[in-house]
Amino acid sequence: MLNIKNKKIKQILLDILTLTAGAVIFATGVACFLDPNSIAPGGISGVAIIITKFFDVIPTGTLIALINVPILLVGTLKFGFKFLASTMYAVLVSSIAVDTMGALVGPLTDNLLLAAVGGAVLVGTGVGLVFRTGATTGGTDVIVKLLRTKWRHLPTGIVFGFVDGMVCLTSGIVFKNIEVMIYAGIALMLQSMIMNKVLYGGDGARMIYIISSENKEIAKRLMKDVDVGATFFKGNGAYSGQNYEILMVVMRAKLLPQARDVVKEIDDGAFMIVTNATSVFGQGFKKYDSEEV
Repeated sequence: MLNIKNKKIKQILLDILTLTAGAVIFATGVACFLDPNSIAPGGISGVAIIITKFFDVIPTGTLIALINVPILLVGTLKFGFKFLASTMYAVLVSSIAVDTMGALVGPLTDNLLLAAVGGAVLVGTGVGLVFRTGATTGGTDVIVKLLRTKWRHLPTGIVFGFVDGMVCLTSGIVFKNIEVMIYAGIALMLQSMIMNKVLYGGDGARMIYIISSENKEIAKRLMKDVDVGATFFKGNGAYSGQNYEILMVVMRAKLLPQARDVVKEIDDGAFMIVTNATSVFGQGFKKYDSEEV
């Protein structure tokens, strides 16, 4: 019982540390790269960047926090207090860090391309770390989460792309600068890629089907040498009418060459089909709520 409590405490502390690091990294990207160069790659931070360029009364970080207040209230009514606590912490830390980094460090480059790339890498990394703890950075993350509770068939990426794309388009119209809008779009796409890498890992998954008379030996070797799970199910040849077992294995993409070598070594005449597995949930892969923002 004590060990379970200790594990929970360690996990909570690790989540807080990860959440704090993610919020600060996110803030650095906004304060030192995107905001000084008027690049608004979506999100509430993008909206705040647009507003402060015309009404430079409230610092960008403070404005991000203020805009998030009504959104968080609605989110709390829908998702509960736990959602409010973690997301409010992320919003407060990132907002304070944006203003602090802006005052102490300031812009690190005035080159639009470098600003778009640097800001996107930092923001994407920061948001990915925050998401890994189960929290969000507020703003459009919450809006997308709310929209998907009503229209669950819509992929998260498409909803994010639409909402953030509108912010990018608005930035180009408001600033009357197509170049800035293009760089904001570049930042948005790169930011999304980086976030997915941090959130889901450096590679995707592969699903392989193996048909061989040596399937039991192949499964044994794959579990032992490659450290992956395996599943058998029954198959029946349409032409031959012969019954046989099909071996199915899901693994990280980086393990595929090793698995292929095992199959080749045991039965170089085995029939093997390899497909991309874009969404794998469960032990060793994504959590079941990982695509809910």
